[in-house]
This record gives sequence, C-alpha cells and structure tokens, in this order.
Amino acid sequence: MAKRGDFVWYELMTTDPEAAKKFYTDVVGWDTAPFENSSGMDYTMWMKGESAIGGLMELPEEARKAGAPPHWIGYVAVPDVDAAAKKAKELGGRIMHGPEDIPEVGRFAVLVDPQGAAICLFKGSQDMPTEDGQQPQSGEVSWHELATTDHKAAFDFYADLFGWEYEEAMDMGDGFLYQMYGVGEKMLGGMYNKTDEQPGPPAWLYYTVVDDLDGAVKKIKKDGGQVIVEPMEVPGGSRVAVGLDPQVRQ
Repeated sequence: MAKRGDFVWYELMTTDPEAAKKFYTDVVGWDTAPFENSSGMDYTMWMKGESAIGGLMELPEEARKAGAPPHWIGYVAVPDVDAAAKKAKELGGRIMHGPEDIPEVGRFAVLVDPQGAAICLFKGSQDMPTEDGQQPQSGEVSWHELATTDHKAAFDFYADLFGWEYEEAMDMGDGFLYQMYGVGEKMLGGMYNKTDEQPGPPAWLYYTVVDDLDGAVKKIKKDGGQVIVEPMEVPGGSRVAVGLDPQVRQ
C-alpha cells in the first residue's frame, strides 16, 4: 500500500475535457470512467483495466483568469496533509489551495515548491495501492521528472517533506547533472536544472509506459498534439519521447 513519499494519483486539469479523453485514450490507451460521488462534482477517472490511476476535470475559471494553462499535477502520499502543508511553508513553499477534504476520497492540498513547481499533498480515506518493486506496465506512470532552477535546493525541500532520498547522479557533460531520487527501495525519477532554452517555469513531467512508442508519437501528431522531443534512447536502454496535447499546445 502507499507510503509517505509515494506518487498515488495523476490529474489533468484542462480547457476541453472531452477532447482530452479522446486524445489520451488514443495515444496512451487508457479507458475512462465517471467518478460517482455525492457532491455532484464532474470528474472523470483515467482507468487502466479495472484500476483508476488518475483523473480529469475542467480547469476552474479562477485558474484560467489567473493565467494557468492546462496541466498535469501529481499527488504524493503523506500521513497528515495539514502537518505536511505547514512543513512545506516552513521550508519556503507556498500553499495554493487547501488543505481541503474531498468527500469520500480523502484530504489534499496544492503547493508550489520554492523554485515554482506545483505538486499535491494527499491522504486518502482508504489505503491506495502502489507498485512496490514492480516493473511499470503499459499505461502506468514510470518516471517523475522535475525541471527546475536549483535541483539541489529542490531535492532538500522534497527530502524534508516526503522523505525522498538521493540515488545515483549522471553527469551528462557540460556541467549538466541529472540527479535521480527515490523512496525506500523504489526509484521514483530525476531532477535537473533547466537550460536557458527551456521555456516556462519549473515544472514536473510524468512519463507513461506505452506498448509502441513510435506509434504513440504518430498518434500525438495525428490527433493535433505536438512532439517536442522525438523518440530517443536514454541510459538504461529505454526510449522516451515528450509531447504536448492539443489543449496545452494552444
């Protein structure tokens, strides 16, 4: 079951939920299901078989007015959301929303780390499963990557908040260091300093396993998205690509 520091949910907030459903079910292969709840909240779950791995909802009007674009955000398990939110502020982060209860689901808060990347704190009403020590399968998030302005300071923040630990670091040359991190026996992802050529503020990127990477890239282009990193091999023998969905591209 999920422990402190585990990623447990991935949520897309977008300007066109129906278009996003079609795009991601085609590109990634997820199914969707409505979230049945007593609050009447319009929320769709991303499904991998019988398991829900994330959600989809319309970007709130207040967020649009504030200039927020469509975006993905990850939820990380903590034993006490209120205590973690207080700790995040003490460490230099900002709480953007909450802490707040989600009826029948749990309690959450949205924070921005000291460098400007957003992430959620979450404590479920029930235990949530996690893939301890298992190789991620098709349709599952396999890597959590932070592009930031100071990866050492960012790691210190998250280590204090979530208990994340240093794993190996890769020297990519020209002063570019890619620092990997994990929790317990589980490798979670990597952090690095953005280059001047990378647009936008610090942000998290979530990698999802697909059966056919080249086929998925073709679907991104066919369905109106944009590929910003074409398929390439990374250390360890995996191949990755990075794309934008049509709503982010707008």
